[in-house]
Amino acid sequence: MGALPVFRWRLAPDGYATRRQLRAQGLRPGGQQVAAQLERPRRRRGPLVAYLYRIDQAKPVRPMTPARWTALAKANAARRICPTCRRDAGYVIPSSLGMCTPCAFPEPSPELRSA
Repeated sequence: MGALPVFRWRLAPDGYATRRQLRAQGLRPGGQQVAAQLERPRRRRGPLVAYLYRIDQAKPVRPMTPARWTALAKANAARRICPTCRRDAGYVIPSSLGMCTPCAFPEPSPELRSA
């Protein structure tokens, strides 16, 4: 494979799109290789790079089946269960804590507060 064409930020020709732009159009790259890249220069660091895909080779997004909806719901529910107390926290457990907030920061007992 040869070198990728590089375009300056906001100057890509028609027919190319990033993953997010494809998704907004209801498309996905569909296994195609990166066709080009955008570069946005920065002062003190390397340039920001965005990869572009050909719109004419993109495929439609696969529809969500009932089985995929069920699997997604189970995965999201598992992220809400505290591994310490095994209760549904009502929010996604932060990975930095690894447990719900009451388990991570327990309230001191009333006897210890008055001492």
